[in-house]
Amino acid sequence: QVQLVESGGGLVQPGGSLRLSCVASGRIFSIHAIGWYRQAPGKERELVATITSSGSKNYADSVTGRFTISRDNAKNTVYLQMNSLKPEDTAVYLCNANVRPGLGPKRYDYWGQGTQVTVSS
Repeated sequence: QVQLVESGGGLVQPGGSLRLSCVASGRIFSIHAIGWYRQAPGKERELVATITSSGSKNYADSVTGRFTISRDNAKNTVYLQMNSLKPEDTAVYLCNANVRPGLGPKRYDYWGQGTQVTVSS
């Protein structure tokens, strides 16, 4: 089994910054892709940003230029630096990882519990 634990959420004023972290632990041989999704009340879950093991990054149009995703493979950790935050960024941010647990080719998706980000004055 794999556990994902997020941290770094909180309340911030518009224009402020936050840095989210997600640490993966458990039965991990390798992590192919890891990243962040978010879900606001009454809305569907949406992709924020992902990064592959080779460093390829993908961002939602709404956060491009404001958010930066990075990963530390040695620590099985992914970060999301969020700058110029807007009220519409308010949501629960969830970490997702596509994990290869052993030598076999199969990979599985895991989700964290989420961390609340609230942007408000």
